[in-house]
Amino acid sequence: MSWTTRFVVALVLVVALFGLRAVPRAQASAWWTPPLGSQPWQWELSHPLKLSNARDMGTHDKLPNGRRAPAPVIYDIDGIINPRSTVTALHAQGKRVVCYVEVGAAGNYYSAGQEGTATTYYQQLHNAGVFGNKVPGYPEYYLDIRAPATVSIIESMIAAQCAAKGFDAVETDIDEEYADGSGFPLTQAVEESYMTMLGDYMHGLGLGWWIKNPDDTGDRYASDMFPLADAVLTEQCNQFSTCGALSAYLGHKAVFNAEYRSSPASFCPKDDLRGLNGAKFNLGLTGVRKPCR
Repeated sequence: MSWTTRFVVALVLVVALFGLRAVPRAQASAWWTPPLGSQPWQWELSHPLKLSNARDMGTHDKLPNGRRAPAPVIYDIDGIINPRSTVTALHAQGKRVVCYVEVGAAGNYYSAGQEGTATTYYQQLHNAGVFGNKVPGYPEYYLDIRAPATVSIIESMIAAQCAAKGFDAVETDIDEEYADGSGFPLTQAVEESYMTMLGDYMHGLGLGWWIKNPDDTGDRYASDMFPLADAVLTEQCNQFSTCGALSAYLGHKAVFNAEYRSSPASFCPKDDLRGLNGAKFNLGLTGVRKPCR
């Protein structure tokens, strides 16, 4: 074998070796993040999304000026009651799909059959002894987010209900419970550690992370989590005058605002000026929406 031939063979081996090592790292670190600008979105959690229903799909909605609203390009739906086929169908239409799951509390809403588990996540968390106080107004219990069992069960839920079904991102509900009366001695630092673990885990699965209501806590939680979160979903930030707490995100990461009581005519000009993707929904999140743009 000549020197030239040996050199070429060696070069091919080196390229192959490092190529095989590099590709998985690049693929594992890639996940979708919503772009800035107007991103029409639908948020429906009350039932499995009906792909043939105009209300569920948001295709017949009106803007504040009375014109037909653009069809949603992003759908935020319940990760457990919606099957992989729904996510696949939305992708075939060019849509992005966000997986709603609770990470700071648990309610007995789903059957083991719906979850595809032998024991429901609710029962798993109950058996692990990580329930705290009841969430006011809801048949749910706060979770001890300091417990390794909580992290393990919640991660298994995200993997099975969001990643395995092909979702693009995760909306983590009740991810700021330290500001509530959970029954546990939780602090901002504890919450940030928990959500950093979950955020890194979701990214490792190729999922984006939508932080939920970080403006409600009245401290630096929202800005502290800015480097890790890929988008924000906030509720009623106009009604409660908390939109300013999201200043770190404005112009840098997409922010989606849901109002329930205020009229679009009153809050849409503010949301449009800030660059928020605002819309009015009903409290049941049944698919009824009045988008700003």
